Amino acid sequence: MNIYLIEQEQQVGYDTYDSAVVVAVTEQDAKEITPSGRPWDSTYNDWCSSAEHVTAKLIGTATEGMEAGVVLASYNAG
Repeated sequence: MNIYLIEQEQQVGYDTYDSAVVVAVTEQDAKEITPSGRPWDSTYNDWCSSAEHVTAKLIGTATEGMEAGVVLASYNAG
C-alpha cells in the first residue's frame, strides 16, 4: 500500500475539500477515493465531480496492516 496526496481544483470555496492524504494500492485507486468517504454523487458539491479532476502524488509507503482510505483531509469550512 502507498500513501498519496490527492488534490482537486474544480470545486473551490467554502464547504469544500481541496486535498487529502490517502492510502491506496495504485495512483488510480487513490484518485477514486473521496475525502468525505461518500461515493461520487452530484448531490454533494464538496469535492470534484469525478476522478479525472483529481491529481495524486505518491508521498510514501504505508506500514503493514494499514487499510485503504482517507488518513487526513483538508476541508475549507465556511
